[in-house]
Amino acid sequence: MKQLFLLLVTLTTFSSLAQTAKRNEIFQMLIKPAKGSLKMDGKLDEAAWLEAAKVSDFVMCNPTDTLCSNVRTDVRMTYDDKYLYISAECFLKDQSRYVVESLKRDFSFGINDNFLVFIDTFDDKTTGFSFGANAAGAQWDGQMSEGAKVNLNWDNKWESSTSYNKESWIWEAAIPFKSIRYKNNSTRWGINFSRLDLQAKEKSAWAPVPRQFPTASLAYSGVLLWETPPPAPKQNISVIPYVLSGLTSNYETQDPTSFRKQIGGDIKVALSSSMNMDLTINPDFSQVDVDRQQTNLDRFELFYPEKRQFFIENSDLFDGFGTETIRPFFSRRIGLALNTRTGIYEQTPITYGARVSGKLTNDWRIGLLNVQSQRIDDKGVPTQNYSMVALQRKLFARSNIGIFMINKQSFIDTELQRQNGFAEFNRNIGVEYNLASSNNFWTGKIFYYQSISPDAKANNFAHAASLAYKDNNWIMSWKHQWVGDSYNPEVGYVPRVNYTNINPEIGKIYYPKSKISPLFYAQIRLNSLSFWNNSGGLTDNTTYIALEGRMKDQSSFSAFHGYDYVRLLYDFDPTRMGNVPMKKGSEHTWRSVGLGYISSPIKLFTYSMTSRFGGYYGNGYRTGITGELGYRFQPHVGISVALDYNDIWAVEVPVLQADGSTKKIISASEFWIVRPKVDITFTNKLFLTTFFQLNQQTKNMNLNARLQWRYKPASDLFLVYTDNYLPENFHIRNRSIVLKLNYWLNL
Repeated sequence: MKQLFLLLVTLTTFSSLAQTAKRNEIFQMLIKPAKGSLKMDGKLDEAAWLEAAKVSDFVMCNPTDTLCSNVRTDVRMTYDDKYLYISAECFLKDQSRYVVESLKRDFSFGINDNFLVFIDTFDDKTTGFSFGANAAGAQWDGQMSEGAKVNLNWDNKWESSTSYNKESWIWEAAIPFKSIRYKNNSTRWGINFSRLDLQAKEKSAWAPVPRQFPTASLAYSGVLLWETPPPAPKQNISVIPYVLSGLTSNYETQDPTSFRKQIGGDIKVALSSSMNMDLTINPDFSQVDVDRQQTNLDRFELFYPEKRQFFIENSDLFDGFGTETIRPFFSRRIGLALNTRTGIYEQTPITYGARVSGKLTNDWRIGLLNVQSQRIDDKGVPTQNYSMVALQRKLFARSNIGIFMINKQSFIDTELQRQNGFAEFNRNIGVEYNLASSNNFWTGKIFYYQSISPDAKANNFAHAASLAYKDNNWIMSWKHQWVGDSYNPEVGYVPRVNYTNINPEIGKIYYPKSKISPLFYAQIRLNSLSFWNNSGGLTDNTTYIALEGRMKDQSSFSAFHGYDYVRLLYDFDPTRMGNVPMKKGSEHTWRSVGLGYISSPIKLFTYSMTSRFGGYYGNGYRTGITGELGYRFQPHVGISVALDYNDIWAVEVPVLQADGSTKKIISASEFWIVRPKVDITFTNKLFLTTFFQLNQQTKNMNLNARLQWRYKPASDLFLVYTDNYLPENFHIRNRSIVLKLNYWLNL
């Protein structure tokens, strides 16, 4: 551990010393105040645009990163005392049609012709904001962290408009300075512009980005120079109240239909130009997109991302700690109370919440959180308080070190609450170092966490480290984890404990030299993941070799061959459908192969398929196929149906008989998940999404329909209808309908 930490620091130091200057320093844009008014109508006929700063020489990022772009893009920027203005005229090749998914916000990047801007307001090459649109005018906005990640669940107040003609499509936007965070009196920001044109089969950027990295990489942003500093942040308070009414019926418990009427809201207060406070009172998240159901044949809990708006801004300060399988803080745990006697999570309403997050200085960031949930007497759930403090210090070019403390406090005063397993408190503390070299070739992480509870035992820790290298030809990484058997972060996501694992990987990337080749790139990877319990016994190993590739038309393909070994840690039904479980300690090995293909998004009819064929637990065999078919009536209607099919058969389960003999029971299961979906985007402000999910594994059918009208920027009217049925007889389990109105008011 010590040696790896020293290696991470050494690599960071050398990389930083070798690259002290900004990599794309020569790409500079001087922005001047607007000389006249501007109207966001998708037209560039005002005099202020003619005199605005302009750049147009974009560089291709793929399929090659050494040539000028084949399609022209003109970008202009200016500002006044309230708004930052950006426009982009995206010229088309051979007067081709544009390609878009729909008019829905926060579209998928790779399947839409689009223009995006990435703004590094603190010029720290780590955090920032992104805005943009697809060619039909669907808006995109997100908050950036970790140098290239864009959280599209972030939402704020801004305006844009798009127009289209045979030669080009034009996007212009007005972004209020109140909607972003920046340093007072700053005259230098980082910035880059990205353009994806699927018909031309190229992605380009103003400041060049190596093709192995996304154009969102702030390590490769250019420089935005201000003739005069942007306006000093003034009073910046946003009040976002909501009113809600709804009906809920539970046909399983035969409870009478309940009528909901609720008032609450959020408040955003800019404590400084770079520090924000979020408050929420009596929040409701009924309008949040429904989770996409997944087939779960794993022995451990599945992960679902956070979508609730209150937890989004600067979310990396809270949920950015840890790895995919060791997350000390997971905001979706807030409002869920675990009854340890039944093993069931009880949904508990949130009474209030407060968050303070942002930059103290250019090198220091802080995050504070406090949320209180309600008590439920009849279920024995106490009032619970969740709090967290996180402090992060930038090191070298783009690396950082962070510390945190998380506290979950339960106010227990009844015997029922104690019987249900609620402890008085659960705490988690930790320190973490994140490596990000200035050229983004080297990345890594090392951390140590410890949980604290009233019945704290030894081995209540988690440690992990990783180091990865990626350039134009090679991928190499090393990861290891060590988690004690008593590590228990109740506000985190840690699906398993009591293990040590190692995970090395090596891969080779191939970019064809021929310009006429339809292949963009292909890579082959060898990966091995092994787990041992903390007594030294091997419990798991997955080793596979995979081939992956992408074509210039954005279609992609994959194939793999894998080997698995599992020694069960507890009794486990590998079908997760109530069949006879495999016994703890039994050993299982198998081999499997798989193929995958995703069609080009250029066509109106699209399809994808991934498959897995091979062995399974108990000398069984599993066939797994996931596919999706879609057709779009561009840009207003998208129809798709996704299918997950699993056939598990000939699984041998040894069962001990009364006479001491062993009998092998052969079990099998076949089940589907079917997910038809209809997206209707009447305009880029009025959306209807209908999502149906049939899950034979969980024996549930779900229907969710959501109508959203964005009647003003960041202000919405939602109508949400939800049904759950039993699939075998279509009996209704529960039903609800909710009407919700919120309004974003800047004071």
